[in-house]
Amino acid sequence: MKKKLQCLLVAVPLVIAFHYASGQELKLNKLEYFETQGVNVLVYNNLFTGGFNDEKNAGIELIHHGVRTAQGGAVRLSHTPEQWDLVPNISNRKVNPASKTIEATLRYADYNFDSRVVVTAKGKGVEIAVYLDKPIPKELEGKAGFNLEFLPSQYWNKAYLMDERFNRFPRYVVGNSTTRPNSEKPKQYKGYNTSDDRGTGKFIEPLPLETGRTLIFAPDEPSRLLKIISQDADLMLFDGRVLAQNGWFVIRSMLPAGKTGKVLTWTVEPNAIKGWVREPNIGFSQVGYTPSQQKTAVIELDKKDKPLTKAALYKVGNDGTAKEVFSGNIVPWGDYFKYHYVKFDFTQVKTPGIYFIQYGTIKTNNFLIQNNVYDKITDATSDIWIPIHMNHMFVNEGYRVWHGEPFKEGYLQAPPNTDHFDLHAQGPTTDTKYKALELIPGLNIGGFFDAGDFDIETGSNISVVQNFVQTWEYFKPLRDQTFVDQKQRYVDLHRPDGTPDVLQFIEHGTLNLVAQAEIIGHMSQTLSNAVLDNYHHLGDAASLTDGLPYNPKLGPYEVAPDGRSSGVKDDLWAFTSRNPGLDLSAATMFAAVSRALKGYNDPLSARALQQSKRLLKEATELLAKQPQDSTRRSFGTAGNISTNLQLYIATGEQQYADKFQQLLWPALDRNVNFILLTALNAIPHMDAAYKEKLRPYVVKYNDYIKGLEKDNPYGVPIGLGNWAGNGGITSFGTTICFANKYFPDVVDASHAYKVTNWLFGCHPYHNYSFVATVGATRPKATFYGNNRADFSFIPGNVAPGVLFRKPDHFENYDDWPFFWGQNEGTIAGNTGYLIFGSAFKNLVK
Repeated sequence: MKKKLQCLLVAVPLVIAFHYASGQELKLNKLEYFETQGVNVLVYNNLFTGGFNDEKNAGIELIHHGVRTAQGGAVRLSHTPEQWDLVPNISNRKVNPASKTIEATLRYADYNFDSRVVVTAKGKGVEIAVYLDKPIPKELEGKAGFNLEFLPSQYWNKAYLMDERFNRFPRYVVGNSTTRPNSEKPKQYKGYNTSDDRGTGKFIEPLPLETGRTLIFAPDEPSRLLKIISQDADLMLFDGRVLAQNGWFVIRSMLPAGKTGKVLTWTVEPNAIKGWVREPNIGFSQVGYTPSQQKTAVIELDKKDKPLTKAALYKVGNDGTAKEVFSGNIVPWGDYFKYHYVKFDFTQVKTPGIYFIQYGTIKTNNFLIQNNVYDKITDATSDIWIPIHMNHMFVNEGYRVWHGEPFKEGYLQAPPNTDHFDLHAQGPTTDTKYKALELIPGLNIGGFFDAGDFDIETGSNISVVQNFVQTWEYFKPLRDQTFVDQKQRYVDLHRPDGTPDVLQFIEHGTLNLVAQAEIIGHMSQTLSNAVLDNYHHLGDAASLTDGLPYNPKLGPYEVAPDGRSSGVKDDLWAFTSRNPGLDLSAATMFAAVSRALKGYNDPLSARALQQSKRLLKEATELLAKQPQDSTRRSFGTAGNISTNLQLYIATGEQQYADKFQQLLWPALDRNVNFILLTALNAIPHMDAAYKEKLRPYVVKYNDYIKGLEKDNPYGVPIGLGNWAGNGGITSFGTTICFANKYFPDVVDASHAYKVTNWLFGCHPYHNYSFVATVGATRPKATFYGNNRADFSFIPGNVAPGVLFRKPDHFENYDDWPFFWGQNEGTIAGNTGYLIFGSAFKNLVK
């Protein structure tokens, strides 16, 4: 055994040498990053942002054989930076093709500290050099260093060598840490603190797993093999998960004190496998297809890959054998950002059964062709995900408790001039009768958690209730799989209670929103966390606070003798600065709610209608006083259109119908895409002349739909922002469904199938279904939910989708849930999927 181990130790460096010998030199391309086949090194193509700071999406980044495995390369002030640690502002970026360099100036304004990072192509890798024109400020000595972070899920259980000492990246966080006085901790975003020191006055600092000058990653995995050499300072390897579950492995070298000029030099050499070509990604619907619909797989290819001429469809027999039943031509579509796309149409296969696609040596998992494949696409969302996100309720499922009753202590008035870490703000006054930090009674009822966190985003909850009402009024789903008891504040999944679930969801959302309107006098911005340590809480929402109102007369963590208050500053705050545009949205929703709840909860229905009329009147007056070009005023116009429509439907009063039409047509002229769905929703309540007047706008929208076929190979509106675009795509699908319902001669139903194809697997990067547990055999397995630390999912969650990383890379991690922009389902997004799924199922029938 000893001889075998010695042979292994000798062999590994030879393997490393072999793979490096096969690599090619990195070139600076026209998109302003370094590349060779299998390796992309991005240099500040994506910048750090101020809102959530270290989002693991910026700096110097490495895309290694198709996967973004490293990011965050920059001068940082902590060994393992957290989400709200300070990030540098990239004030100047220069690209010099002649010298093959990209240079950026990094600035920390809080410390008046500047540095320059110069990245130069050097053979098979890059040289990263840090320059200082002035020495490091005294207060940052021993704190400022250069970091590069590596994705744990791509490296855990793989080997590494530090100065030829062998070790292995840990699957779960292990390592040593120490504590230091809070006075030595670098500043964090706007003075907030990511941790609770429990009164110790100290913060945690991870200690390095290893230290040396040469670090080799993954010699046992050529696709992840990489070498870093530091000429001037030690390399330290840290595990960022010591401080936060979303932390990465960090390589760090400290910057020297008292020096200027070129103070640090690394060489970074990622291995490029000779002749590597990315495996084709065969995009298809994991849910399957109906016999009659169009069936087209979109195949994503490396641009170095030569497209085949044919693909085949195989049918799986009852005895387990597979037989080729169709072979068809591959049709080229063209290039879209980084990859080349071709299509395989197998529409003519209509026989129900179990199938898979084969393209060359690549076989997909199986899928179904059958008439009922779409029947249950929304069940997991409505039966599980939505009720789990009901706030102020104890939620049970079988033997499992998803969460206890949260926030029994209620909500405090946010103090004036508060700039919140979740991008909210309390203005110079409270806009209420309540004083700063005074308890606002009655808000701890109803409502839905926004997303992977536990706040109530008022705007989102308004959209949610509106989605439920639309689902109810158009489709009357009688599905009853959830027990809801408002008096007991108890929810039990998979237990029918005799009432359609959607009605109970409308009631639950309305209870909180009506309480806001009645008690505050208008809509709050949000009901959210007062301290950052609560905001990033993972696990049971009921344990986020202690359930006791904060008492400033008590010491920290002290509980009053009567057990009814505490000195813990964990109570959530109500941010109450008035936004008339938000009030208009609420007025729209309340008008719709008043109809839906009539006959089920008449008192709540009446309260909702009363608040709708009041908020419409007050918000309209407030908006009229705002400047003509005000963003809120523009938003208010769109909200006013919807509100007048909903009030007309609810009351039948002609004044609302007249105002609706007065505002609608100019809005459609400005942007038909933005308001068309609202216009379509009005058709059942208007005369025939209205419908005919709307027809030219639907024709214009149909031209937009067809234009998407030329824009990208999937024919849907793909978002390129810092939040992936599934929400926009589902809204697009809903608009198509209703346009086809009323104008089938203009908008063809086939366009709606592009949306389900996309959601269920026909998209870039991978072919997994974006809806948790919905798909034949391969839905996504990990999502950003409140259970994300378990690398799991909540059934029915809908991921935001493929996230675009400048300048040409799409991604959606399924082994790392902590990217909210691509993996976090939201209550507004998931109920948007509910209304789309309901409309689509109706279209299919």
